[in-house]
Amino acid sequence: MVMRRRSLIAGGAAVGLLGAVGCGRVSTADAEDGGNLLARLKSQGTIRLGIAGEIPFGYIDKNGEFTGEAPELAKVIFPRLGVARVQPVPTEFNSLIPGLNSQQFDGISAGMFINPGRCEQVIFADPDYEVQDAFIVRKGNPKQLRTYADVKRSGARLGSGTAYAELEYAKNAGVADVQVYPDQLAGLLAVEQGRVDAFAGTSLTVRNVIRQNPGAKVESTEPFLPQMDGKDVHGAGAFAFRPGETKLRDAFNAELHKMKKSGELLRIIRPFGFTRTEMTNLTAEELCGK
Repeated sequence: MVMRRRSLIAGGAAVGLLGAVGCGRVSTADAEDGGNLLARLKSQGTIRLGIAGEIPFGYIDKNGEFTGEAPELAKVIFPRLGVARVQPVPTEFNSLIPGLNSQQFDGISAGMFINPGRCEQVIFADPDYEVQDAFIVRKGNPKQLRTYADVKRSGARLGSGTAYAELEYAKNAGVADVQVYPDQLAGLLAVEQGRVDAFAGTSLTVRNVIRQNPGAKVESTEPFLPQMDGKDVHGAGAFAFRPGETKLRDAFNAELHKMKKSGELLRIIRPFGFTRTEMTNLTAEELCGK
């Protein structure tokens, strides 16, 4: 799941690989002129990108390859900026921002959600995806559950996952008791076996787990924006850079916007389960609350 793993769960890749990075850690940010990191990266030909070992966002696959939604996007954009090679630096998710700001790598390529607290520590590119919520329900959606308000109103039994943000969304909507399961597959089975009426997750991961279990007697509801205190919550992920490195961020954004307009962005990330539903025109400025 996206938001909760974006903030709470350690990545699966070995932190020890950090030691393999041999570049000098020299600060390059200069808030007055937009920083000189982009020029340095062009000169050295490599950018180091922090990842958190999480499918489908950024991870090392079974063949030892650096892949995922954000890395595959990086492999296209940075060569267009004159930086031929991207080098992964695996770490835990909660170490990404500290690692970036202590010069362990040059950018974060982990599908990190943009929120105002993080915007005080890093500068974000505009988001490359946005995920909404959805429910796993039994075939035909017998209780017609489409939002957390529907769950509250009907008295339906709701499940979600350990540390998922959906637990807070449901609580905020007045759902008193949510059954907690270790992962999406356990939630799917709980719905199929009638132990809960719905399992809440992001539309991306709900869709993926149903696709991976084609014989299950369940379906996904249409995606919807969750709310907190009556306000829509946008789960939008992006690359992040050190404060002051606006030249690099702006050059990245320019390429990203071209790819959104042409449809190339969706073609690149579609193999990781993303669809047109996850495309967004939100900006980092909007999500940072500026």
